[in-house]
Amino acid sequence: MVQEYAGAYSSAEDALLKEIADFTYNQHADPQMLSGHLQGKVLEMISCMIRPKRILEIGTFTGYSALCLAKGLTDDGQLHTIELREEDVQLARSFFNRSVYADKIISHSGNASDIIPKLNETWDLVFIDADKPAYIGYFNLVLPQVRKNGFILADNIFFHGGVLEENVKGKNAKGIVAFNKFIKERTDIEKVILTIRDGLYLIRIL
Repeated sequence: MVQEYAGAYSSAEDALLKEIADFTYNQHADPQMLSGHLQGKVLEMISCMIRPKRILEIGTFTGYSALCLAKGLTDDGQLHTIELREEDVQLARSFFNRSVYADKIISHSGNASDIIPKLNETWDLVFIDADKPAYIGYFNLVLPQVRKNGFILADNIFFHGGVLEENVKGKNAKGIVAFNKFIKERTDIEKVILTIRDGLYLIRIL
C-alpha cells in the first residue's frame, strides 16, 4: 500500500502519540476515526509551516490530532479543541495533561455550534473533523474569524470512498459530497485536496 510505504519513510510518531494510537486501536469502539501516524505528521508539518498563534479543532476524539497540530504553535499560542462526547473529552484531556502542551490546549465539552460563537478569537488554523453533515455549517461559522491567508483543513472528504459512488448513500457521505461541492464553487478561497488517508481538504482564505 502506498500509504504504508509513505508512513514507513516518514518521521516516527513520538511515544505519547504512539500510546494514544495503540489505546484507540485496541480499546476504542471507533478506532477508524483516529488521524493516525501519516496524517498526523502532515498536520504537524502544516502547523509548523504556518506557526499559528490560535488553532481551532472541531472534533477532538482521543486527542491525537490536537497534539500533532499543537507542535507548530507559537510560544504564546493556544489550541482550542471541541468534542461532543464526554467520554472522549475526558480521555483526550488525560493525554493532554501528560504532554508538553498541557498549558496550550484548551479542551471544550459540548456542541461546537454553540461553543464556537463564544470564542472571541481570530484563527490562524482551523481543523474540521466532526459531524459530517454539519461541515458547511462549521465552515460558515468559523470563516469570519479566520484571518486573511489563514487555513481551514477538513478531514474525511472522501468518506471511505463513499463520495465516489454513483448513488451516494448515507447522511455522512451525502454531507461530505455537499461540502466538497460547496468548497469547489467558492471563489473567495484557494483549495486543494490532499489524497492522504481518507482525504484532507486544504483551504486558504483570500
